[in-house]
Amino acid sequence: MQWNLEQIRLFVSVAEGQSFSAVARRLQRAQSAVSNAIALLEADLGVLLFERSSGRQPRLTAAGLSLLEEAREVLRQCERLEGRARGLVRGEEVRLRLAQDEAMPYQPVLDSLEALAKAFPLLEVQLASGAQGEVARKLLERRADLGLLFHHEQMPDALERQRLGTIEMVTVCGAGHPLAAAGLVDRRELARHRQLLMAPQDSHYPGGEQLSPAVWRTDSFYAMAELLMRNLGWAWLPRHVVQYPTYQGQLVELNCDWTPPPLVVELVCRRDEALGPAALWLAAAFAEHLQALS
Repeated sequence: MQWNLEQIRLFVSVAEGQSFSAVARRLQRAQSAVSNAIALLEADLGVLLFERSSGRQPRLTAAGLSLLEEAREVLRQCERLEGRARGLVRGEEVRLRLAQDEAMPYQPVLDSLEALAKAFPLLEVQLASGAQGEVARKLLERRADLGLLFHHEQMPDALERQRLGTIEMVTVCGAGHPLAAAGLVDRRELARHRQLLMAPQDSHYPGGEQLSPAVWRTDSFYAMAELLMRNLGWAWLPRHVVQYPTYQGQLVELNCDWTPPPLVVELVCRRDEALGPAALWLAAAFAEHLQALS
C-alpha cells in the first residue's frame, strides 16, 4: 500500500465539488502537484477515480463514487486517532463544558450533574442552554466539549452522535382553545386550526409534519408552550414540557388519532476531540437517568 493520507484528502476535496485548480489555490500549491497526487493514488489503487475532459471539471467515475465514502471514513478515523492521542496526553479533564437544548428534561440532567460532582469533585463544569442549533454551533466552534440535544437530520459531519434514550411527544392546546373541549381529535380536525411548529422548516424533528395551512414557527418548545397558553394554536410537545409547573392547568393534552414518534435524545461531541473520563462517565449517567424517566 503506497498511497498516503494527503492523497486521500485531495481525492475527497476534488470529489466534493472543487476542481483541481480550486483545491490547488486553497492549499497554495501548484495545480500539477494536485493532479499528480490524484494520478499516483489512482495508480496505487489500480482504478480510475475521475473522468477528465478538456475544459470540464473532473467527474467521479463509478469506481471513484464507490470509494468516496471509504475515503471519508479513513479521514474520520484519523481524526478520532488524533483526538484519542490528545486525550491520553491530557488525562482527566480539568474542565467540562456542557451545552444542552433548553427543552432537555431537567431532572435527568440535574441528577447526572449531582452525581458527577461526587465522582469528580475537582472538576470545573460549565453548563450552557440554548435553542435549536445553538448546541451544535457551540461544539463546532469549540465552545463546548459535550452536547445534549434532540436528534434531527441536519447534523454537521464533524460531530459524533450517541443515542441516549427517547422522550414522549403529545398533542397539546391551550385550556381555552376550541380543541380543548373536543373528544377524540383526528388529523382533519387539527388541520382546521393554526399549528405551531419548530423553526427552521427543515429541522426534521419528530412532530415537524405540517397538517394545517395556517402555521406559526418558533425555535423553542418553551416559547411554543407560551403561545399555546394564549390559545394561539395547537402543537406536538415533549411531555415533560407540558408537565412543567408553569403550564399545569394551562395546557390540555388532546386525545388524537395520531401522535409523532418520540424525540430521540443524543449525546454529541466533536469527532476530533476524544472525550475524557469525566465526559464518558457523565454520558453513561445521562443514559441511565433518562431511561429511568422514560
